[in-house]
Amino acid sequence: MVSNSVTTLFLDIGGVLLTNGWDRASRKLAAEKFKLNLDELNESHHLVFNDFETGKLTMDEYLTRLKLHNNLVFSNKELKAFIFEQSKPFNNSIGYFKTLKQQHKLKVFAVNNEGRELNEYRINKFALDELFDAFVSSCYVKIRKPDPDIFRIACDIAHSLPQQTVMIDDRSMFAEVAKTVGITGFQYEGLDSIKEKIKSLVFKYN
Repeated sequence: MVSNSVTTLFLDIGGVLLTNGWDRASRKLAAEKFKLNLDELNESHHLVFNDFETGKLTMDEYLTRLKLHNNLVFSNKELKAFIFEQSKPFNNSIGYFKTLKQQHKLKVFAVNNEGRELNEYRINKFALDELFDAFVSSCYVKIRKPDPDIFRIACDIAHSLPQQTVMIDDRSMFAEVAKTVGITGFQYEGLDSIKEKIKSLVFKYN
């Protein structure tokens, strides 16, 4: 008989541990700073971001395609620096999950959507490898949430059963999709709220 007690934690990064890397709010700030048409920037982004986040485009290639569409004008170097600067840590959240991992001997894996350069910048800048055992990031595994296969791949990499795994994501849809493969999914709506949800769990190592 297989125990359903929790051994493994999957965490999103943006919205849970850090601010989002390159979201609508960041693009609005970029449009203001670089005097870009926000509607054109968002339209261009939505046309190419899937290829960027699944590792098919480098960041420079992604930005070049933004410029080609609607003739946007900006320096790749300046915009890249601006994008990197938008990342800020939620230190209390990072600290909490580090403590939770240690207390319950959890395996902890990132399951996130991000382009490679931005993902690696955020990992290094905020020492996320001190929390995570591995990164099941869209840019590495070539598929993005909400594709349920990313959660199956993460379970395979973690060598964990879905029923022994919890996924925490700031997007309710992604948490719900994780549930469809047998993972317990929680939406992150703030640290206090997630602490209450985690109290309901039974951990293998208490």
